[in-house]
Amino acid sequence: MAKKYQNKYRIASSRLQNWDYGCNAAYFITICTAHRKHYFGDVVNTSELGISMQLSKIGLLAQKHWLEIPQHFPFVHLGEMIIMPNHMHAIIVIDKPDNERNGRDGRDAINRVSTVTNPELNNAGGITGNKNPMLTDNLSRIIRWYKGRVTFESRNIHADFAWQTRFHDHIIRNDESFKRIQEYILTNPKNWDKDKFNI
Repeated sequence: MAKKYQNKYRIASSRLQNWDYGCNAAYFITICTAHRKHYFGDVVNTSELGISMQLSKIGLLAQKHWLEIPQHFPFVHLGEMIIMPNHMHAIIVIDKPDNERNGRDGRDAINRVSTVTNPELNNAGGITGNKNPMLTDNLSRIIRWYKGRVTFESRNIHADFAWQTRFHDHIIRNDESFKRIQEYILTNPKNWDKDKFNI
């Protein structure tokens, strides 16, 4: 089968090769809505606040669930974040204690997948075995949880709500980069008129 299609329909991963996305690091995340549709609100200019985001109900959900991430993933610290009309930017820091196991909480509520290991059945992670991404506390699992929560509740408000399939990440490697990205996030509403996501 692989020869027949010769990877023609395979979508290459946007993740950095050979990087463990479960290891301790700071990441700059961008997640867009499907077709960059404006679900999250509008950039407005008011005399009291200047240029800022006025969040819709779905925008408020996106903000609320992002701030809840550390409750579900205690090894996560959140940096600056901004919800824009059709995307969000945020800094997320994975900071696991050295002796922490690669988390297995036993159940993935969003996908209703049991991740409990049964030694008698030798079925850890289902058919994917220990390669099941739901067995690993990594960036993809965090974002999957977040997107799932927002989608589930947003569809009660707008039945067509959807995210783009993927998300963009950038590994923040030093303090200078951290400060530059933080400033970019904070000033995003002011620069909306020339933002590449403004379509």
